[in-house]
Amino acid sequence: MTPHTIRTAGTPTAPEQAAFREVMGRFATGVVAVTGLAEGSPAGLAVNSFTSVSLVPPLVSFCVARTSRTWPRIRGTGLVCINILREDQRDVSRRMAAAGSDKFRGLAWSASPSGLPLIDGAIGWLECALDDEHPAGDHAIVVTRVRHLGAREADRPLLFYRGGYGRLATLPYGES
Repeated sequence: MTPHTIRTAGTPTAPEQAAFREVMGRFATGVVAVTGLAEGSPAGLAVNSFTSVSLVPPLVSFCVARTSRTWPRIRGTGLVCINILREDQRDVSRRMAAAGSDKFRGLAWSASPSGLPLIDGAIGWLECALDDEHPAGDHAIVVTRVRHLGAREADRPLLFYRGGYGRLATLPYGES
C-alpha cells in the first residue's frame, strides 16, 4: 500500500479523501438502523459508525451526516431506537440509507417500550434518550443514554467492509 499524507489544515484534496476512505474501508463495522418517530410516523436511517461508550452510565454513540434530512426529524423527540441488523437484512440497511420518508412501507416492526420502531428480525435493540451531540466535520457525534434494551436471537450481524456488505467468517455463536 502506498503511503499518503493528509494535510492537517484546510479541506483535504480529492486524492486525500480517496486515500482516507480506502484505509478506513479496511475496518469492518456492524450496521444498525437508528429509528424513531417523526410527526407520529416511523422514520429511520442506516448507521455503521456505532459504538458502546460507557457501562456506567450505559451510553452508546453513533455518527450521522450533517446533510441527513431524517436525523433532524428524529432528533426532535429526544428518543431513538438502535436496531442491530442481522446478516440477511441488507435490504433494511439499503432502505434506511435511501433518501425519502417512506422507508417503513411494507417493513415489519413492533413498538419499543416508548413506542419507537423495533425492526423485526434485528438481533438486538437499544432504546435510548439523546444525551449530547457534538459537531465533527461533516458529521455529528450523537451520544445516547440506554433506557431499555433486548436481544432477539443469537445470529450473525450485518457487516460493512470496503464499501460493501460482508460476512462474519467464524463459527456459530457459542462454539469455539
